[in-house]
Amino acid sequence: MGNLCTCFSPKTPVKTKKPTKRLQGNSQTAPNSSNRWTRVRSTRKDTHDALIHEQALAAAILFRQHQQQNGSDSGSFPFDRSISLRYPNGSGSKKTQLPRSSSSRARSLTDPLLQPHQLVNRDIKLDDLDTNHFVLVHGGGFGAWCWYKTIALLEEGGFKVTAIDLAGSGIHSFDTNGITSLSQYVKPLADFLDKLADGEKTILVGHDFGGACISYAMELFPHKVSKAIYVAAAMLTNGQSTLDMFSQKAGSSELMQQAQTFVYANGNNHPPTAINLDKSLLRDLLFNQSPGKDVALASVSMRPIPFAPVLEKLNLSDSKYGTVRRFYIETSEDNAIPITLQESMINSSPPEKVFRLKGADHSPFFSKPQALHKLLVEILKIPST
Repeated sequence: MGNLCTCFSPKTPVKTKKPTKRLQGNSQTAPNSSNRWTRVRSTRKDTHDALIHEQALAAAILFRQHQQQNGSDSGSFPFDRSISLRYPNGSGSKKTQLPRSSSSRARSLTDPLLQPHQLVNRDIKLDDLDTNHFVLVHGGGFGAWCWYKTIALLEEGGFKVTAIDLAGSGIHSFDTNGITSLSQYVKPLADFLDKLADGEKTILVGHDFGGACISYAMELFPHKVSKAIYVAAAMLTNGQSTLDMFSQKAGSSELMQQAQTFVYANGNNHPPTAINLDKSLLRDLLFNQSPGKDVALASVSMRPIPFAPVLEKLNLSDSKYGTVRRFYIETSEDNAIPITLQESMINSSPPEKVFRLKGADHSPFFSKPQALHKLLVEILKIPST
């Protein structure tokens, strides 16, 4: 959110090409057909031609049966629509793979299209992990919808995924202007963690202002959080607010200052109730490396950012928050929370390990979904020390 805090349609399936012509059982064709099929055969070759034609017809019938058995009678293989690559049902051959991409842009070398078997190490035994449950927490203005690529990739790898809509975000019906505290804003996440069975743990992933939200939740439920991953997120220290953190780097994002406008639902004589972002500046601010279709999705899905939670100072203790293992993922092309501000937070409260997504904008779940997925799984696999 800058100095305050920033808070499918899937492509048509690739179709296999049908045979351009089916071989006919009769050597004679209609008068209007091509000369290729109306050539007069000599009587000396009648027997030989009939044999060849019979063999060709048999081959055509076998080919047609093969098509039907493999479900390609309609010209395309059946497969689930997803942003990631899948193999056709009933076939494990990589020769028939159907690459799927969420973007029409040329794919960057830093975010290559990966096979399903490359997305997750096949040697991983999910039962041996402390947890395989990722809980994804969006940033200010976003909603659970922003994680759709990450959700698909993780689920394909066999992981359990829950994406939370915080109060007044996504499809949560509460009016953003009525949110007066961080606890109220984070309540959907707190309620979810509270209902988990005893002994069940999660990996919290927070983006943007969602970083402050997962920190708040870690203080409440440290025994239910195995690891915390901050993705271009506000990673605060005890007694610090999100506004305090951004104020340390005043002017670090002039674009954010230009994009944000304050909402005064209680009147101009009272503090702002929410922050809106200028939709005409969203691409440059949050999605400068993201596909156009994802920018379009965000432009019709983003909601105002509640202002009161941005001002609230966190109460983080070593005995609770401090017991959870923390990791940070930097985004190198971020215009909302510049890399210098990310490094400042890391230096103020060093996590266990820092990763960097090259070429990623402020929304790596759009701009670098494959690379982000790899890092999430890599962090998951890091054993206890």
